[in-house]
Amino acid sequence: MQERLQKIIARAGIASRRHAEQLILSGQVRVNGEVVRELGTKADASTDRIEAAGRVLRAAERHVYLALHKPAEIVSTMADPEGRKTLRNLLRGFKERVYPVGNLEYATAGLVFLTNDGDFAAEMQKKWENVPQIYHVKVKGRLTLEELAELGKKAGVRLRVVRQPDAARGQKAANFWYEATLRGAKRDALRDALFSAQHPVEKLVRIGVGSLTLEGLPAGRYRLLEEKEVKALRMSWEQKKKSSELTPRMPRPARTRRGEV
Repeated sequence: MQERLQKIIARAGIASRRHAEQLILSGQVRVNGEVVRELGTKADASTDRIEAAGRVLRAAERHVYLALHKPAEIVSTMADPEGRKTLRNLLRGFKERVYPVGNLEYATAGLVFLTNDGDFAAEMQKKWENVPQIYHVKVKGRLTLEELAELGKKAGVRLRVVRQPDAARGQKAANFWYEATLRGAKRDALRDALFSAQHPVEKLVRIGVGSLTLEGLPAGRYRLLEEKEVKALRMSWEQKKKSSELTPRMPRPARTRRGEV
């Protein structure tokens, strides 16, 4: 069956559909030995010899879906031109070639979803604005009830206190943690609003993406998702409900062991 090349490449787990388009445009895709540079080109994966980025496409591997707990100071890609540690360093020994959906900043820790299912990844990326995300945010100072309401409204997110300093352990009174429920790119709006209110973000941890959470997943580790979890994840952007209806109260993320990546 004839299909668009970028779809075939994505389904084979070589790259995301968007990256597959870049491979085509840069002349890194061949069909039966001929370089293809046009995005509308179609081929038959069952009969044509297709090469992408130096790899010959074979029958699609089994689709896998992973939840990974990324520590801070890890690039949320599979390769980095600056030589920094990437998600690939955390997936040593995992034979399937997967890639992440949804970016997580270098300095931010937390949940990352990865898969080799190109169609699922493309759909999730397209609907990313509808995928609810849960963050734990450590800020400088303590927000008053008025500030919580004002900042939440200004940044378009829902905020609540989840952790406060423990005086018995000698923790400073300035270290308060809040839970933020948001969608799309509102993370940056929240960061800017907190900075403007003189409560800059000190730490940020993403503990939930759609229906997935970090519960029981230590920093630097990953786990395979079950079929029912994948279906629930899809429902998290297909259903047009409020974030509070889509996501339950989030547990505290697992503690990170010193030196573990």
